[in-house]
Amino acid sequence: MTDYPTLALNDDRRIPQLGFGTWQIKEENAAQAVSTAIDVGYWLIDTAAIYQNERGVGEGVADWSDIFLQTKIWNESQGYDRTLKAADKCLERLGRDHVDMLLIHWPCPDRGEFVDTWKALIELREAGKAKSIGVSNFRVDDLKRIVDETGVVPALNQIELHPSFQQRELRALHEDMGVVTQSWSPLGQGGGMDAGAIKAIADETGQPASAVILRWHIQHGLCPIPKASSRDHIEANFAALSFELDADQMDRIDALDSADGRMGPDPSEFS
Repeated sequence: MTDYPTLALNDDRRIPQLGFGTWQIKEENAAQAVSTAIDVGYWLIDTAAIYQNERGVGEGVADWSDIFLQTKIWNESQGYDRTLKAADKCLERLGRDHVDMLLIHWPCPDRGEFVDTWKALIELREAGKAKSIGVSNFRVDDLKRIVDETGVVPALNQIELHPSFQQRELRALHEDMGVVTQSWSPLGQGGGMDAGAIKAIADETGQPASAVILRWHIQHGLCPIPKASSRDHIEANFAALSFELDADQMDRIDALDSADGRMGPDPSEFS
């Protein structure tokens, strides 16, 4: 990882800044996709229990012990005891005795169990089963509550974030708390590449539109985890590490933010 950009976590570890997402990659295709991503040069692989591809992801990572591997506890597994058991099942499927990052997938406020779930993740970190722990889709109040009740700040919050939904308030809180912002659907589920500003900047830089968007994430200090299946798309995304955007280009992408740009579920309602 000599020239691979990394971000400092608040637990004295570092995380590769560009990752490979595996959402919607089927189990039977996951090993090949992950193997290809590693061959292209990715050092961070993201999966989750609900993706139902952890076994394939583990096979794809194979003997690459220094790959940063992260997974997530699903909603139905929340609660202290259930989380401990679910984490063991994740590790079994991945073929690992630990992961680099373990996340709570959604806060599910109606369930009222995310604090106990967070306490279980703290226990799993202490037991060495997760080197770092974090959350996903947590809102401002959710983050403040788990920190107030446990004193442990998540290393990372993985949230929906792309040019048309930039989550500036939440990112500001992350910065204040020392939490890394990891972006899921960083390309806006592919639609972001159709924006006129993105197409123009792609022409100006001679880079793929996807790489332009991912470069924007990187220069903002974010950690994007784009999903791709074909080698061509995997390589196009990875090109984000090969160039820089100037201030004007960054400003033009910043201007794409929209109050109603959310594409995925609303964390306040999702359970």
